[in-house]
Amino acid sequence: MHTGHLFMRSWWVLALRGLAALIFGAITLAWPGVTVLSLLMVFAAYALLGGGASVIGAFSNRKHGGDWWALLLLGICGLAVGILTIINPLLTTFALIVMIGVNALVSGVFDIVLAIRLRKAIQGEWLLVLNAVISIAFGILILLFPAAGTFALVWMIGVYALLTGILLLTLAWRAYKLHKDGAATSSPGRSTA
Repeated sequence: MHTGHLFMRSWWVLALRGLAALIFGAITLAWPGVTVLSLLMVFAAYALLGGGASVIGAFSNRKHGGDWWALLLLGICGLAVGILTIINPLLTTFALIVMIGVNALVSGVFDIVLAIRLRKAIQGEWLLVLNAVISIAFGILILLFPAAGTFALVWMIGVYALLTGILLLTLAWRAYKLHKDGAATSSPGRSTA
């Protein structure tokens, strides 16, 4: 099975990542005065949910193609960042900023790799590229300006998460429709003419 089929079969992974990002973004923007420790725990939950969804998606599709490893690496990265965040909640603000920035950069790079592999298999891969560009830009901004105020950081993180969530849910919907349409055209009782 090639990358396009893996992508369409795993639409729910994108949906879970998008939903986790929307929830994280909404919580962050609803309470902008949140303390760094609270933000740290919300971020840990976001990283664990997104990472867990990616790992589960990778393992459930490992027999269907050779491209499952990228999804696995993305998931392992998210899980590692989430676990490290929980283990040491007294991280400095600087360490929190670096972890969030690095996570955004790594997620963006893996999303670009996936989009490149999908460019001939599906339409709408530009949504994944746009998501990747936003992730990379966010990661770079965070790493360039780590001394930014916590309040500004909270708003940047919230907006980033909401944009990412919307793009991933849109991409998941497209992948679901492609998967559903592909299943309908390959059903035994249906004509493909």
